[in-house]
Amino acid sequence: MNARRVSLFPGRPGSRSRAALFVVSASLAAGVAVGPACAARSSPSLMPTIGAPMARGGAARALQRDLAATFDAESFARTTWAVLVQSLDRGDVLYARNPGMLVMPASNMKIVTLATAAETLGWDHRFETRVLAAGPIAGGVLAGDLVVVGGGDPSINSRDGAASRDFDEWARRLRESGVTRIAGRIIGDGRAFSGEPLGQGWAWDYLGYGYAAPVSALQYNENLAELAVSPGAAAGAPARIAIRPAECALEVDGAVATGPEGSPVDLDIQRAAGSNRVVVTGSVPAGAKETVRTVAVADPATAFAGNLRRALIERGIEVGGTATAIEHTSQAPDTASARLLFVHQSPPLSEVATVLMKVSQNLYAETLLRALGMRRGAGTVAEGRKAVAEVLTAWGVPSNAYLVADGSGLSRYNYLSAEAIVRILMHIHGDARHRDLFIATLPVAGQDGGTIARRMKGTAAEGNAKAKTGSIANVRALSGFVTTRGGERVVFSILANSFSVAQSAVDDATDKAVVRLAEFRR
Repeated sequence: MNARRVSLFPGRPGSRSRAALFVVSASLAAGVAVGPACAARSSPSLMPTIGAPMARGGAARALQRDLAATFDAESFARTTWAVLVQSLDRGDVLYARNPGMLVMPASNMKIVTLATAAETLGWDHRFETRVLAAGPIAGGVLAGDLVVVGGGDPSINSRDGAASRDFDEWARRLRESGVTRIAGRIIGDGRAFSGEPLGQGWAWDYLGYGYAAPVSALQYNENLAELAVSPGAAAGAPARIAIRPAECALEVDGAVATGPEGSPVDLDIQRAAGSNRVVVTGSVPAGAKETVRTVAVADPATAFAGNLRRALIERGIEVGGTATAIEHTSQAPDTASARLLFVHQSPPLSEVATVLMKVSQNLYAETLLRALGMRRGAGTVAEGRKAVAEVLTAWGVPSNAYLVADGSGLSRYNYLSAEAIVRILMHIHGDARHRDLFIATLPVAGQDGGTIARRMKGTAAEGNAKAKTGSIANVRALSGFVTTRGGERVVFSILANSFSVAQSAVDDATDKAVVRLAEFRR
């Protein structure tokens, strides 16, 4: 397949019992805050896990005082900061604060997922989707079912019209195979990923929203649908609710009112795990345009089959049967004996990873974690975690510096240390196979439509700092690379947990620290 131009749109945030959490090690590595302003909070031991010398000199001490003052602001008295800043050129530590402490990373977990996927799968890895004919083909008619067997491809979606172009190609290839009419059904098979389709520890109130879409080996439009709510004729009237596309295999139960003109949009979306019923409540203002929210599709394989059926009919290929997932059929076709018509390949991992990191796309990260498991023989989270641990061990990342629950960081059961993130980024930067490709996936401060496109504008960090964000309730993170005014390349990880101030205040402090790094000169 030809490479696609990637469209970037702002992303959203990115259970079983906690006892089931994969624990690499239960121990915590202690850390320290550096600088006179935070001496009262320091532990007796100076950075026991880092193994790198502290930067010396007046400029370095001034940097440490300034960063300590930022994180020691009175508004952050109850905030846990875990920070590590290290020079890539000299190797010394410019600043550290609780660098070995395990904290929730939010979407900084995607750094771990992508780094290990790049190492294990390779940047040229492509997901494959197989299209099978479960029946003979004669006179233009497939006398049986068309079966689509997914391999995890997340890229058949609406970004830049990719799915439309893909289905144009599929219709063409079906005709080349002699098929102009399918007498049977369109059957989706997403069983290559087995086990729980949701991340471990995902909150129940996430599940209706698009950022918490379940994972399948067969995925259409990132397993999302659009929920459109339009006000009624006047305040007090019921609002109109529509879901798009109709083939998303969701049912909507709505109780949304029309509020007074100028009132705020107030919508709550809920969906129980495993249910295809979406419950929408709240209000929208009279006279307003429709409000659109993305919702998670509950049955991705069925939704894929339904959307493919519609697309083929629109392209002139008749379909006599219905669309469904293979696990819902009472008479499932034998895919082992079915005829392979063609194989669809995704763009390479290097391109998929750009969407993953720039917009913080959770489904892509969960897909990669299961793809790592497939490389070990089973497309499960458990096998994916083992693959992650193997890579990190080989890279010298301490096993007590991380806990892996999911691939995206949406789970509050994930824990990372700033030290672990910095070590991973340093390894990536030092490996010519990975450095440029990985850095190209990171959002750029003040530029490029990624998650920090509006941050640090007009500063020394704009167009300079390249870093991955992280955000869930009471968690903010930013980790990546910046070049100082003196031309020194620096890697940093700044993680904040357990704060009660506005997220914007934490972001402002984080950005202030990164800008200070960009202005630093030895």
